Amino acid sequence: MNSSPLDTPVTRRDSAWAVFLVFLRLGLSSFGGPVAHLGYFRTEFVQRRAWLSESAYAELIALCQFLPGPASSQVGFALGWSRAGLAGALAAWLGFTLPSALILIALALGLVGSGSGLPAGLVHGLKIIAVAVVAQALWGMARSLCRGWPRALIAVVSTLGVLLLPTTLGQVGVMLLAGLIGAGLLKPAVDNRADGLAIAVGKRTGCLALGAFTLLLVGLPLLAGLWPSLPLMLADAFYRAGALVFGGGHVVLPLLQSEVVAPGWLGNDLFLAGYAAAQAVPGPLFSFAAYLGAAIDGWSGALLCLAMIFLPAMLLIIGVLPFWQHLRHLNRVQAALAGVNAAVVGLLAAALYDPLWTSTILAPLDLGLALLAVAALMRWKLPPWLVVLAGGAVGLLLGA
Repeated sequence: MNSSPLDTPVTRRDSAWAVFLVFLRLGLSSFGGPVAHLGYFRTEFVQRRAWLSESAYAELIALCQFLPGPASSQVGFALGWSRAGLAGALAAWLGFTLPSALILIALALGLVGSGSGLPAGLVHGLKIIAVAVVAQALWGMARSLCRGWPRALIAVVSTLGVLLLPTTLGQVGVMLLAGLIGAGLLKPAVDNRADGLAIAVGKRTGCLALGAFTLLLVGLPLLAGLWPSLPLMLADAFYRAGALVFGGGHVVLPLLQSEVVAPGWLGNDLFLAGYAAAQAVPGPLFSFAAYLGAAIDGWSGALLCLAMIFLPAMLLIIGVLPFWQHLRHLNRVQAALAGVNAAVVGLLAAALYDPLWTSTILAPLDLGLALLAVAALMRWKLPPWLVVLAGGAVGLLLGA
């Protein structure tokens, strides 16, 4: 059987175009928000393509969770860099972001229907598939990263801690505590010091990226104050939103609302309609910035706002990785990572319950469809994109 270009495996040093095609397929099919995206990434890059190990993937997730910005996009950016350098990182971001950004820009410009942009039944069916994808990822990561009762206990306590303290500070605190416990009590199951993500970023490049991050954070408000043009003010508002918000797209909502609605750039009804539409499209929720930019200033505003909201997260991951690559080789850090990896499993379990399960599994039929999707993914080994299409079609039929 001939394979599609989107299914072509990527080798260790491949072209940015090949990386783009891989992430484009994910950008077209990854519904369900950042937690579900990490599940899709795990299926594609840990299981199917073996770009990195389970422990290295969990380590990368943990690192991105500590940084502001969209964690799933940062993970994808780092994965793209590991395959094809900076061009691969940009290709991964563009492929994953482009589908949702174009849909939302079209909506803002009035080229598609109003409201949520997708029928409610279709959206609900896609959310059910997201539950199954996260459940599959949780099972696989728990089997790999929670061997032995100490790690399993850390994962369970982390789940309870995040559910009791459902804030970004709660998540970061749980991972910090798990790292301290791991450093004091655990030993890595294997010596995985050479098992991290291979990214050739020098410390000089890292310092330049961190310097650029700080310079833009301080300089853009000054420039916008001295020369208050719309492009500069938009660049400042969306860069600060991406630089100062932990926890992803849902957390950035109130900040963006105050930045674009309060000055009168956009009406609140139009803002909320776009945010509802952003829930119904695949890819990162930060693509909502493209909708806002298009509604305010057309295509140029869309491209500017989209680039500026993602830029700080990308500068931070470039800046932090070279120093992290050194720290992770220390034995004490390896022990701490064992605890953090178990906590990542706990965070995934908490996210599976709330918000995914609580907002999606509302009736016995929903549970049945979710279990069927889990069987399709784990038992029958069907590709995730096919399960996504089937789930959306079933939801559309049942909601008609």
